[in-house]
Amino acid sequence: MMALCLVNTLAAVTLAAGDFTLAWMHSIERVRWEEVWRVDGGELVLDTVRVRGHAAGMEPAATAVLRDGVWEWHPHTRHTLLRLTRSPYTADYEWCEGEAPCVPMSALIASDGGVTELRVCPAADPR
Repeated sequence: MMALCLVNTLAAVTLAAGDFTLAWMHSIERVRWEEVWRVDGGELVLDTVRVRGHAAGMEPAATAVLRDGVWEWHPHTRHTLLRLTRSPYTADYEWCEGEAPCVPMSALIASDGGVTELRVCPAADPR
């Protein structure tokens, strides 16, 4: 398990996580979007995307498969930083780990109404 850093202008939080899911409701279409991430060394790997429907700006990838009304695909893209825009006008992201119930990201770190950065913490990070 690796340490993940969540940082915005209000706070910095360190979490121990290996695999996690970020989920949110599309602000216009009201369709749930889920991304399953894993930590691999110093990077975040987007393993699976699930979208419960599709609409403008939410088109499934060409490799997506539709199962029980959910489009799913596996990008396997690697990222060093995720920039999560958190608006006071939309529902917050949900953070899910394992079989535990999902929690709003605000339960982990308060929103500053802007961007929260998510990355693997450097080994020497004092936070």
